[in-house]
Amino acid sequence: MKPDSPLISVIIPAYNHEKFIGEAVESVLRQTIADLELIVIDDGSTDNTGKVVKSYSDRRLSYYHQENQDAYNTINRGLSMVRGKYVAILNSDDVYTRDRFEKIVAYQKKTGAQCVITDVIPISDDGQIFQDPDFGWNRWHSGNRKCYFESGDIYAAFLNGNFMVTTSNLFMTAEAAEKVGKFCSLRYLHDYDYIFRMMLAYPESVHYMADDKLLYYRIHPGNTLGEAAIIGREQDQQLIRKYMAAKVGQQDRLYAETGGQRLIDLGNELHDVRSQLEPAVMPGVRPALKTLIMSLRAWLAKKLPS
Repeated sequence: MKPDSPLISVIIPAYNHEKFIGEAVESVLRQTIADLELIVIDDGSTDNTGKVVKSYSDRRLSYYHQENQDAYNTINRGLSMVRGKYVAILNSDDVYTRDRFEKIVAYQKKTGAQCVITDVIPISDDGQIFQDPDFGWNRWHSGNRKCYFESGDIYAAFLNGNFMVTTSNLFMTAEAAEKVGKFCSLRYLHDYDYIFRMMLAYPESVHYMADDKLLYYRIHPGNTLGEAAIIGREQDQQLIRKYMAAKVGQQDRLYAETGGQRLIDLGNELHDVRSQLEPAVMPGVRPALKTLIMSLRAWLAKKLPS
């Protein structure tokens, strides 16, 4: 790191978020740690996102515009530009708590972690916190956290579900970001793939600050149902198969059993989603789930030690 380099580099990939981008930018610039640079890359927005960003005159802020290339390519461009000792990513509709970096940097210096994630606070479009424990997202996140606490194993817990929640939750050393490399081309789950690769690169150095809620995560109306709900779960199945296989043979049955159960749960979730979106195709889904379970059992029989 050069002498004039900032402590922290923050990348915001922005797309058509004129309503939220100002709050995101301000949550970076108003951090209690001021030694940072903010790189905003506008991925071909057609609204006033760019105008809002350019209204800030802070010397730490750099703005770039490009033709639309999707989020993972936008993040990868940002990664090629960072200069800091640490690297963070913030989606243009999410918001940091003011002391996020202060708390994470102190934790990182104490533990030597290469990558740190925290707990998050779910909010609506107008900034209201979803506090009801029976709210669907809260139930999902609570279940993932429960698996983390019960298993005591961060890799196994991620096989059960992405409790990192979002790319915005990533905070890593520049060394780790360089070693893990670019984000993959999965449209919906590039963050999920990335955290698995991070855990494989640094098996003992990915840490979860489970008691600290240091990120506001925006949940938009209608986000959870539609084509993305199906494609996302199909990509989820692919990733779990891939990263479960990466651990089987190195560790023990915990990873395969946890990931296998998640595959079964995803089959059920796909059934529920398709029942709402595609009633006419439902007769073929349950048999497909049965086939998935049988295939999984055969795969595990080959992979697991007797």
